[in-house]
Amino acid sequence: MSNIPETGRTPRVQIRLVVIQVLVFSLLFTLGGRLWYLQIRNGKEYTDEAKNNHVQQVVQPAVRGSILDARGVPLADNETRLVVSASRTELMKMKDDGKAVLTRLAGVLGMKPEDVVNKIRLCDSKTPKPCWNGSPYQPIPVTDEATTQQALQIRERAEDFPGITAEPAAVRRYPAPGKARTSQVLGYLSPVTDEEIEKAKDSDSPYLRSDQVGRSGLERTYDKQLRGKAGVTRYEVDNLGRVIGQAKSDPPEPGANVVTSIDARVQAVAEWELHNAMVEARKTYDKNTSENYKADAGAVVVMEAKTGRIVAMASQPDYDPNAWVGGISAKDYAALTGKESNLPLLNRAIQGQAAPGSIFKVVSTTAAVNAGYDFDGRYPCTSSYSIGNQVFKNFESQNHGPISLGRALEVSCDTVFYALSHQQWIKDGGMKPKKNPGDWFYKTAHQFGLGAETGIDLPNEVTGRVPDRKWKQNFWEANKDWWCKNGKKGGTYVQQLSYENCLEGNLMRAGDSVNYSIGQGDTLVTPIQMATIYAAISNGGTLWNPTVGKAVVSADGRKTTEIAPRSHGRLPFDAKTRDLIDEALAGVATRGTAAWRFGGWPQDKIPMHAKTGTAEVYGKQTTSWFATYTKDYAIVMTISQGGTGSGASGPAVRNIYDALYGLDDAGNQDLKRALLPQPQRTLPKIEADGSIDAPKIKPYDPEAGKIDPDKLTADATKPAPDATQPAKKPDDDPQELAGPPATHRGRL
Repeated sequence: MSNIPETGRTPRVQIRLVVIQVLVFSLLFTLGGRLWYLQIRNGKEYTDEAKNNHVQQVVQPAVRGSILDARGVPLADNETRLVVSASRTELMKMKDDGKAVLTRLAGVLGMKPEDVVNKIRLCDSKTPKPCWNGSPYQPIPVTDEATTQQALQIRERAEDFPGITAEPAAVRRYPAPGKARTSQVLGYLSPVTDEEIEKAKDSDSPYLRSDQVGRSGLERTYDKQLRGKAGVTRYEVDNLGRVIGQAKSDPPEPGANVVTSIDARVQAVAEWELHNAMVEARKTYDKNTSENYKADAGAVVVMEAKTGRIVAMASQPDYDPNAWVGGISAKDYAALTGKESNLPLLNRAIQGQAAPGSIFKVVSTTAAVNAGYDFDGRYPCTSSYSIGNQVFKNFESQNHGPISLGRALEVSCDTVFYALSHQQWIKDGGMKPKKNPGDWFYKTAHQFGLGAETGIDLPNEVTGRVPDRKWKQNFWEANKDWWCKNGKKGGTYVQQLSYENCLEGNLMRAGDSVNYSIGQGDTLVTPIQMATIYAAISNGGTLWNPTVGKAVVSADGRKTTEIAPRSHGRLPFDAKTRDLIDEALAGVATRGTAAWRFGGWPQDKIPMHAKTGTAEVYGKQTTSWFATYTKDYAIVMTISQGGTGSGASGPAVRNIYDALYGLDDAGNQDLKRALLPQPQRTLPKIEADGSIDAPKIKPYDPEAGKIDPDKLTADATKPAPDATQPAKKPDDDPQELAGPPATHRGRL
């Protein structure tokens, strides 16, 4: 008798069948669940995506808004150019993928066939530029510099150029009214990147692949307002990419216009005067280095004292922003960014940092008063000040005897400030500071807004540096290993300095304090910071956020959004101290270190206030600073390796004021020649059709205050011819510097 079941299956076989059945039913259940999820739970989402696979978008870029000066003169606008484009969709339908058409097109445009082909190829990670990173269904620009004759040939012989169009289109333009480039303030455009598209896709202002976006300056700050909204036409296509119908079309919305506080006429004057001051400095002999001044860079800021609005801002060397239009060439890009370029893309008004020299003394004066010293007290202005075996000399070793703080500002007496800061250093505990030292000189600098951004509406502003105890400690921790490795007792100057910093670089030494009190040592400021400070002294103490943008006006002129001035604090002095400092700075312009530059100035009608500064930089020639203000404006100029404050920058600043107020050398005012005797208050009118009745601007003539286009052809970025003889100054010039660069001496 057999023990096999009637079914013929053994228990083992039966178990295997059960397992297989469970697996099959599990797989069927999983598949059913997935089908339910795809078709029912998320069915609508995938249906919509499937539809989109058969709809392609063609983008019509919006016309970018203009950037206008305070009177409506375009600083950046658009011009109509003939743009030749190729439809990749049409070309791909041809047997040879359109190569014959593109070859004929290259012949008409005077281009190489391979260059035309490269223009319309699609970008990917392996494709070098030039290539197209936009939609393949959108007409791809081949050139935006076609002539009328070339465009007519293409349109009249349409049968020879299927898929090719020649149409007028708006292209960005920087017209430089009056030869005022305003380059670093305006910035430039370049195509949007994939990363930017991804980052902005869920924002209220997403990018399209065809967009040009601002990369610096106002073009970047106000990019969202200027860009507008591109038009999108949606085409239905089949699985081969052929267009079978139009689904929907949204017209483009032009960008808004940004009205600035820049006055193109004053900007032209500021650029020219900065340029000319640098050229003249290069002709001047520096007896400390036994060569002419290099004057390799500079900046000037003209600011409304009561609002912080920027009337002019220039930086040298500069560049032509039109170089970026249509894509910058490799040659031009190398010229702007190479080692020999001296960084023309840098806006030195907000990004250039340097020791301020004696224009910093308004901070030290306020600190001394806040620390308890009497403004009208008597303080010895000796020829030198000694700390141990170290001697800190006054300017030209002059001895003015006991003087007030006001007189110390007028004659720029270093030793008065040396002594006050040294006394405060001792009161704070010296090398072993108290638990909560007063640190008046450092605290006051922070209250003046130094060591922080001013809040200007331009990107990439730098903060400068206040070398207080916290900074000293952080800097020492970051550099002590290098100092200790490279320092050597009794070695070279750098080795000895490294040796000392290794041992006590985190401590506030007496020498640090006295150098800091006259704007030297590790202190760094920017021109925009100092312009903000001197404007605040003028207006009674309010630190305004500097602003270039004044209003955003819609393309049709119907909607205006004004950009109101904002304050970020007040200077830390009372009204009495402010008035005393104001009086002392007026004395600088009338009988102090700047008086020789303001001869004939109508002080009774337009009170002038000034402070000169000449800052020493290790391994370089001195930096020229000139800080000034009236009741209307503050003007600050600096020239790197340019020499003395009043010697290099003084004449240029005086000429800018003369142009603003319409003054001749004798101080006589002619309001017909005055460019801006009072700040501009009204906004320009933009018509419904977008037109602006803007005044014409011609180049500035420094000789006659009139117009002469030939006067602005020189390039300030090129060195001036080397002067074989030292430039001779007036016999009564108080600005000559004496002594080798390594000595501690006065800095005006």
